[in-house]
Amino acid sequence: MGEHGKHRTLVGAAAALAVWAGAADAQCRLALLLGLDISSSVDAREDALQRQGLARALLSPQVVQAATAIPDQPIALAVFEWSGRWQQDLLLDWILLSSPEDMQRASDAIATSRRSYADFPTALGYALGYASGLLERAPPCLFKTLDVSGDGINNDGFGPDLAYRNFPFDEVTVNGLVVTGHDEAVVTWYAREVVRGPASFVEVAQGFEDFERAMRRKLVREMGARVIGASE
Repeated sequence: MGEHGKHRTLVGAAAALAVWAGAADAQCRLALLLGLDISSSVDAREDALQRQGLARALLSPQVVQAATAIPDQPIALAVFEWSGRWQQDLLLDWILLSSPEDMQRASDAIATSRRSYADFPTALGYALGYASGLLERAPPCLFKTLDVSGDGINNDGFGPDLAYRNFPFDEVTVNGLVVTGHDEAVVTWYAREVVRGPASFVEVAQGFEDFERAMRRKLVREMGARVIGASE
């Protein structure tokens, strides 16, 4: 092994020790916050597909397995809906997903939730600001991830760039679940303006009918155990 390889190994080992040193104080391996778009471009039928799609995805065998794979390091989950500048509401406060019963409780909360607003534009920058506050009071976890679902680009108030410059996102990975159909530019915009952090990604749903499949695939990817200190 060359000198650079030795240095990479030492750096990787140091990173692993630094992360796991704080594991004793962590209640969970990942704090995962989901944001659902309820802006005016999302009609009642699409909102139902989105809400019920998430509820069913949480109960899929693949997602339950991913969430509960490490019993002493569960996932912490919270869910909110967002649209205009001041239209953000919590649907599910932080819950530790330690068992299939916890997954059922989270699913039931989403399935029985009711949309708060229907006539406001897409203020994603404000949604990010709201999300940062929720992440600040999340249970102590090894990692934090925000996942924002949406079918359009920001058209009200400040955008993601200003949100990232003014709210604490330094240790947060932000992923996106884009629903196509209303705005063909939304996938590119999310990839350029919204996602951030190591291994961040955009998942695409081909219309709200495809939301459950895309959400299920995304949750498995996000909840999967991370490899710490892996070599380059």
